[in-house]
Amino acid sequence: MADTIAIIATGEMGAGIGRCLHEHGARVLTSLKGRSGASAMRAERAGMEPVDSDDALVAQADIFLSIVPPGDALALAERLQRALARAVKKPIYVDLNAVAPDTAVRIGEIVAATGARFVDGGIIGGPPRGTYSPKIYLSGADAPAAERLAAYGLATSVVAGPIGAASALKMSYAGLTKGLTALGTAMILGAIRAGCSDALRQELSDSQPQMLAWLARQVPTMYPKAYRWVAEMEEIAEFLEDDPAAPAIYEGIAGFYERIADAKAKGSAEHGELAELKRFCDEAAAPTRKTA
Repeated sequence: MADTIAIIATGEMGAGIGRCLHEHGARVLTSLKGRSGASAMRAERAGMEPVDSDDALVAQADIFLSIVPPGDALALAERLQRALARAVKKPIYVDLNAVAPDTAVRIGEIVAATGARFVDGGIIGGPPRGTYSPKIYLSGADAPAAERLAAYGLATSVVAGPIGAASALKMSYAGLTKGLTALGTAMILGAIRAGCSDALRQELSDSQPQMLAWLARQVPTMYPKAYRWVAEMEEIAEFLEDDPAAPAIYEGIAGFYERIADAKAKGSAEHGELAELKRFCDEAAAPTRKTA
């Protein structure tokens, strides 16, 4: 018998996972409370069924997936706490957000107080498309129970360790990929301002071609995501709190992404330094396209 899986929210990742689950036979529910018309359209296209209340959402679900911006993860658990406590049949609550391990533990405590089981998780990769699935990492004592998501097209893997282990893996991975994207973006912008960007691109092409190709792919796709990465960088700073210097790095990157997001909102992706940054990346990618 197919599982009923509830998802909040219906952003690009949530809707993509919802579509994958639906196409592989699961019944997929969601709540559109406070969501935009675009979110409602994504949910409909993904085959997700909207329900009227949090009580109806959790009461019908076998598994609940929290897929929201990192800064909203704790608030969502607090919002659903009463509905989970009232539910006779309680879903497995799987938090798949990019949060620090300590945040995952706090969310787990809220969920556990309702009598529901909790699984810490992390997503590495983009939304499911076709046969592709991002990697869904799971940890905690109840992680094996959530592995049955694999029956619905998702690539799942249990990380050894308690609640927080999957989140630690996500923090480590995102700190590298999104951190390096920020560093590369900052230095290219510095070169643009100093008038040496063409020379930098040529030197990278000569001595670091793999780095240049990676930046040419990663930097332009960062613009529309920068606003969501601010809270994620702040979570990474919390993850690194035992290091005397590292948290400041990611607090700085959070501020950098906030500036990029603000510039994009003001149209600077079409004009100004972000447009120059795009030109740098387009020209860096051009040799690859010509030889492909």
